Amino acid sequence: MQLNLSDLNLVYACTKDKTLMIDVQAREISERDLEAALRLAHPEAVRYLDPQIRLAAKAGKMKKEYKLSMVSERTLDKIRQLAEAPIEAVFTDPTYGKFERGEALDKITQVVKKVLEEEGDEESLKVLPKTVDTVRKEVVRKRIIDEGVRVDGRHLNEVRPLFCEAGNLPQLHGSSLFSRGDTQVLCTVTLGAPEAAQRLDSIVGPSAKRFMLHYSFPPFCINEVGRRGGLNRREVGHGTLAEKALLAVLPPEEDLRYTIRINSEVMASDGSTSMATVCGGSMALMDAGIPLREHVAGVSVGLVSDIDQSTGTIKDYRILTDILGLEDHLGDMDFKIAGTRNGITAIQLDIKPAGIPLDIVCESLECAFRARVQILNHMEREISAPRTQDERNSPRIVTLKYGNESLRRLIGPLGALKRKIEEETGAQMSVGDGSLTIVARKHSILEKVLDKVDFIIGREIEVGGIYKGIVTSIKEYGAFVEFNGAQQGLLHISELSHEPVSRVSDVVSIGQQLSLKCIGQDLRGNIKLSLKETLPRQGSEKNNGIKQTAHVGTSVGNVPSEQGKQRSSKGDLPVSEYENNGVVSVSCASPSILIRSAADCDEEEKSAGLNQNSKNSPGSIKRSDSIKKSKMLPSESDMLDSPVSDSDQFSITKVKKSKAFSPVINTKDLKLGMKVTAKVHQIRARGLVLDLGGGIRGMYRFVASGRRDFEVGDELRVKCSSFTSKGIPVMSMVEDD
Repeated sequence: MQLNLSDLNLVYACTKDKTLMIDVQAREISERDLEAALRLAHPEAVRYLDPQIRLAAKAGKMKKEYKLSMVSERTLDKIRQLAEAPIEAVFTDPTYGKFERGEALDKITQVVKKVLEEEGDEESLKVLPKTVDTVRKEVVRKRIIDEGVRVDGRHLNEVRPLFCEAGNLPQLHGSSLFSRGDTQVLCTVTLGAPEAAQRLDSIVGPSAKRFMLHYSFPPFCINEVGRRGGLNRREVGHGTLAEKALLAVLPPEEDLRYTIRINSEVMASDGSTSMATVCGGSMALMDAGIPLREHVAGVSVGLVSDIDQSTGTIKDYRILTDILGLEDHLGDMDFKIAGTRNGITAIQLDIKPAGIPLDIVCESLECAFRARVQILNHMEREISAPRTQDERNSPRIVTLKYGNESLRRLIGPLGALKRKIEEETGAQMSVGDGSLTIVARKHSILEKVLDKVDFIIGREIEVGGIYKGIVTSIKEYGAFVEFNGAQQGLLHISELSHEPVSRVSDVVSIGQQLSLKCIGQDLRGNIKLSLKETLPRQGSEKNNGIKQTAHVGTSVGNVPSEQGKQRSSKGDLPVSEYENNGVVSVSCASPSILIRSAADCDEEEKSAGLNQNSKNSPGSIKRSDSIKKSKMLPSESDMLDSPVSDSDQFSITKVKKSKAFSPVINTKDLKLGMKVTAKVHQIRARGLVLDLGGGIRGMYRFVASGRRDFEVGDELRVKCSSFTSKGIPVMSMVEDD
């Protein structure tokens, strides 16, 4: 638990006065804080030396004696005289590259071998490779200590020439090429779904790993031909170091749902390929659109020291920045340090002598920081921020929260429904505990999957949200739509178009797909949908006093492209529109609507004898008698069911005085919007019972600011606004000028 909360994970090994090994994983810790941690760790580690010495004295065994294979001074001097001058000439020529320098040194070895063979010196021939390597080491170290000049002509604190390129492979999710001198690394990034995470069989720690870096060191990168087997220890170690360096700048898993894999392929090697992997991996992640907090760069720092052979102490030393492979081989230290501008993220220390003083190690941190900033500047000139969604080729991913019951409905029996969606779209769906993650190659595929998921299990209904649904049934007052995971909503006739609509079937049909907007709920909790809110509002067009209505019965995803048929006569106009000296006036408000469900309407139609099959069946009740006895006689409780809002106002329409209103004969002729002349049949506490003619009764609710001085027998002009759940017409007043 403490390690998870800490900014530093330091492993430190030492002798009584020297450092042997350092391994660090950190969250951008500063050089000053790391130095303090090292100086704190050293005395703590020294405390464990005495118990080990006492244990070895008490239970240890006698050490075996080994005969050291030493090169005689005579042989060393002889080979030095033959090889020192030509070796020094090679090392002082900065025009040599890695392979050219190696070929020149091999030729010198062959020349010395030929001389020894002519002399018949078998003793020197046996130790020739080791002795020549010793001479090389002496020449390189002496020149660095005395002159401060390195093999390739650089100064001690100088970084090799840099080259960076991000997005060099546009077909991939992310890619980069990083070169530093003769070292070159190609990094690629692959993004996947969360379920593609690596499973870990571990007793402690996490059970899955969603960020992986694989480091590959093929033989061709060092100009060799060989057979590739499994991963070796070196590749595993270098890959783990680079992975730790980049892990510190990745966003948290809850903010980034990808599984990420970086593949680092070493194209050419001349030292510090693991640090080149850090640089290339950072650029490749940004090229893939991963929001890293900072770029991460790495550099290797070396050491060349002059040791007093009698005491074993260091008399003089030089710290080298960005070492070559040869300097790593002939030097004393390979100190790999990776981090951002803000601090260090990973460290690995490899040394050859029996320890290095801690003061030299701490001094190396400042040299590495200056080199790291120089490399970061070069990387940021190539790519300084993550690619946007439009610029990159990365897959699209979204995570949604659902209940487990909804997710079971999406998966289907034995996962059949989930597999069907994946096969149809090519996307990947990952189901967790209360979450659904969708990964798609393109945004269009992601939208297609989201539409299918929304239709199957739906999402939380929000007022103002746009939903896609299918018309399941059509009534006189509107249409019922199945949407958002088999939920039912009502599309009222007044919400079909910005223009008045006389018949619902003129605009929509059963089975038609629509894109609808949720505008709220009615008094009974039914979901109210609107089609006109998703359509652009069009201005009125006059043509001899006749208006045109837009044709809105189009499929989802298609923009309405044609206008509705022009009305050719006044009889085709909606009943709420009439002429008055060439001006068309539309009713501006209507009372609150009591919306029935589709099942209630079907039951009412059957009981009222409106179903044609029941009409022809024997023993059926006459429609007029049924209406008189049970349907058209509202009780006082019916009048009190629903409150009347202040927004319920009279619908005022200018009409011609000569326009006649025909009395209603039966319920089949009574439609929404139809105007009739009615008589006051009864006066109740909250409204009126109206005689609409033909034995049909309707109801009118009083409004807060409306008229209430009615008497039985008064004739009123009213309009049918809606029907109650029992099929009773709800009327609103129409005043004539």
